[in-house]
Amino acid sequence: MSQATYFAQSNEIELFEAAANMKLPILIKGPTGCGKTRFIEFMGDKLGRKVHTVVCHDDLSAADLIGRHLINEEGTYWQDGPLTKAVREGGICYLDEIIEARKDTTVVLHSLADYRRVLPIDRTGELIEAHPDFMLVVSYNPGYQNVLKGMKPSTKQRFIALSFDYPNAEIESQIIIKEGEVSDEIAQKLVNIAQEIRRLKDSDIQEAVSTRLLIYAAKLISQGFDPYNACVHSIVESLSDEEEVLEVLRTLIALHFDSESDV
Repeated sequence: MSQATYFAQSNEIELFEAAANMKLPILIKGPTGCGKTRFIEFMGDKLGRKVHTVVCHDDLSAADLIGRHLINEEGTYWQDGPLTKAVREGGICYLDEIIEARKDTTVVLHSLADYRRVLPIDRTGELIEAHPDFMLVVSYNPGYQNVLKGMKPSTKQRFIALSFDYPNAEIESQIIIKEGEVSDEIAQKLVNIAQEIRRLKDSDIQEAVSTRLLIYAAKLISQGFDPYNACVHSIVESLSDEEEVLEVLRTLIALHFDSESDV
């Protein structure tokens, strides 16, 4: 399996490697589609560690992370969850959008995210010392954080923190060229569109256009789709359901690509 492609924005690679060497947990903050997950996959490849990814949600329980007793024809047996598996065997346990999980779930991380590096399993009576290659990584989008959904300071202060944002224009263009297999000219137009949308004020767009959506548009274009329509289906329709907003975005796209644009 080839190594994931990643274009560094700052010193995040060096910081992650240092944290891994010192057995420290990492917290990554950043908007949707800015490359958080890709970065973790890249670092997993670079460090030679398996990545156990858990996408957090409102119903995620501690048992979903730690494990539970199951029953088969031979009786009851214990099955490790992804967190326990990573603690036992080593690897990176990546909890994506951690603030979406129930607050009681994050409590189980405390003993792993400090000097103890242990995981107590109440249901089996085990106290598992983390494998030397175990690393805990969590992420969330600050734009979604509110009073009801947010990391407690007592949890947040156990991590080294990294803030991600959308790449600068040059790096974002390189990413689009690499991932979307389009020309420099097409990539630059997509970046320009993204930057203009991100600068829009007083709109009903809840989330700025992500690098991920630009890659989707590029991939459609590389497959022969008209650039204007590729942008409408990959970018415009994903950002809003309001007709007035959609019309503004379609007009903006048309300033860069019309229906007769050449790839």
